[in-house]
Amino acid sequence: MSVELDSADRPLREVSRSVADIARRWAIDARVPAVVPGFDAPFFQAGLAGYSDGAMRLVARQHGCPFCVTEALLDRTLLNGGKGKNREDPDLIAAAESCGTGDVAENRIAGVEDHPIAGQIMGTLPGEMAEAGAMLAEMGYDMVDVNLACPVKKIKSRNRGGHFLAHADDAIGLLRAVREGVPREVPCTVKLRRAFDDSPEMARNFERIFDAAYDLGYAWATVHCRTVEQKYLGPSRWSFLRELMQRHRDRVVFGSGDVWTVSDIFEMLDYCGVTGVSVARGCIGNPWIFRQARELIAGRSALAPTLPEQRAVLLEHLRLAKVLHGEMAAGRRMRKFGIKFAVHHPDAESTKADFIKCSTLAQWGEVVERRYGAGA
Repeated sequence: MSVELDSADRPLREVSRSVADIARRWAIDARVPAVVPGFDAPFFQAGLAGYSDGAMRLVARQHGCPFCVTEALLDRTLLNGGKGKNREDPDLIAAAESCGTGDVAENRIAGVEDHPIAGQIMGTLPGEMAEAGAMLAEMGYDMVDVNLACPVKKIKSRNRGGHFLAHADDAIGLLRAVREGVPREVPCTVKLRRAFDDSPEMARNFERIFDAAYDLGYAWATVHCRTVEQKYLGPSRWSFLRELMQRHRDRVVFGSGDVWTVSDIFEMLDYCGVTGVSVARGCIGNPWIFRQARELIAGRSALAPTLPEQRAVLLEHLRLAKVLHGEMAAGRRMRKFGIKFAVHHPDAESTKADFIKCSTLAQWGEVVERRYGAGA
């Protein structure tokens, strides 16, 4: 997925009051924690291909994120024991950190409890999707999320993700199979885009799929307000979410699209009327967005991270990545995270350039010491 952090093309919105006032007056919709205990704030970290592994999720949780979604796990790969089965177990880091004691209370205290969490699945065949959803429930995920939104070309060409928005009957059949295959006590949700394209036919498809999800017992939908054909280009259409919520005030809906800053979270809540906000590209290298949101809710100022805070988070993210992936793979992953974290540095451009030049973990560590150390 594209992760360019470009917030220049912002959608038009007119909020009713200041962001600080919106945040202070916010109250959680009781239906959300009723479905997912512990989900106590109007935002969560979205699934992000290539980014939102256990390490990124745990860093987000340490900064106030109440709920996370895995990156999309392909059903067939999951069933065959590949990615998702061996690297996305929500308790993998907790088990490693606790040296096999399995003490849940100690894991929570250590800050390595990756719950509540949704395992997101994506695939083609209803039977395989249902089986994969049941496997995620058995692995300990608190929720199963069905991805009918991914716009990547190879996903569409294989009849997965956003492709289904062009085929409403197939999408509804897949949703039905997953809901019937996952134990009733494990809630299911769905990720959608506002349509496959801007044609009237595709708008009708969205409405059919959206309605069917709730009729089938899905707890909520997360709706990204770009089309599949748009991918990540151009501004997202917040007005679509606003009109959707005006038609469906009784439904729990999370909004997504162009959420880059903490202000965007509360502006989307106010302008669109959604139940909550899915924070996606705006939280890559920016776990502080969740802390800032909680500060605003508490009536305090949302402060930018200090240089020592940035250093601490970079090193904590690396530590968790090494537990999850091993030192060599962690080094490759942390290069791209360092590039995204650099935007917060006082000398952002040259710090980003330094991370781009890194080819080893040792070089990455040298950049952290030089740019974020005591003498920086």
